[in-house]
Amino acid sequence: MRTFSRKKQILGLIGWLVLAYLAAAIGAVASINAAAFYESLQQPAWAPPTWLFGPMWTTLYGLMGIAAWLAWRERGARPALTVFVVQLALNALWSWLFFVWNLGAISFIGTVALWVLILVTLGMFWRLKVLAGVLLVPYLAWVSLACALTWSVWQLNPQVFG
Repeated sequence: MRTFSRKKQILGLIGWLVLAYLAAAIGAVASINAAAFYESLQQPAWAPPTWLFGPMWTTLYGLMGIAAWLAWRERGARPALTVFVVQLALNALWSWLFFVWNLGAISFIGTVALWVLILVTLGMFWRLKVLAGVLLVPYLAWVSLACALTWSVWQLNPQVFG
């Protein structure tokens, strides 16, 4: 572990949380009408209730920020943090692909790519600091569900997603 002053540790944590929640905000702009849009779509019987998405994503972005901060404190973290930032950008883009532009196939490919990038990030973080990797496990699980849900909603709503 690299040695940082207490002030730099706190600023680092704040910085990684701000970055994670900035990605959340970018996705949220695209999701302003997501609840109504999502509820208007045909959904599989196993789809989570609409109210669960907000609290779940809020929690996951917090875990992502903490995981990145834990990794950042370790020597050799730059490659892992680069992959983390790329997956974070793709995460923010997905809401635009799905909710604004209604691109079913591209949204699905985006979730698959996001899943792969999360898995890579998780592995890289795990090697740096086990807890950093563990904190991404719920995120990987949720995006696994999101991937299946994106596929199903796309297939059930060809009139919307083409």
